[in-house]
Amino acid sequence: QLQLVESGGGLVQPGGSLRLSCAASGGTLDEHTIGWIRRAPRKEHEGISCISASGNNAYYADSVKGRFSISRDNARNTVSLQMNSLKPEDTGVYYCVGDLSSAQAMCSMAVGPYWGQGTQVTVSS
Repeated sequence: QLQLVESGGGLVQPGGSLRLSCAASGGTLDEHTIGWIRRAPRKEHEGISCISASGNNAYYADSVKGRFSISRDNARNTVSLQMNSLKPEDTGVYYCVGDLSSAQAMCSMAVGPYWGQGTQVTVSS
């Protein structure tokens, strides 16, 4: 069973950057679409960015296009999310999630069977 562990969250000022990492174990990462799903205060889960198993297809929510970049290294069983030009509305808990659906489908529905414990991102001055 795929196990996912996030790292890299923290407190950052508006306009700053953070890089989130997701480390996988217990399964074959390169068989799974991996996505970052955000739970912001008083909002529902939102699929922020998802990347296909091969890494050839990536999906971004409109709210983060041009600012966030997702990548994966299947040899190292890791997926990363580079977040630039952060805004206060990016604040939330970011979960690394694994699924077998397409990147777009996974992010659109913001669901998946495998979830990490989440990492807090706070954007505030």
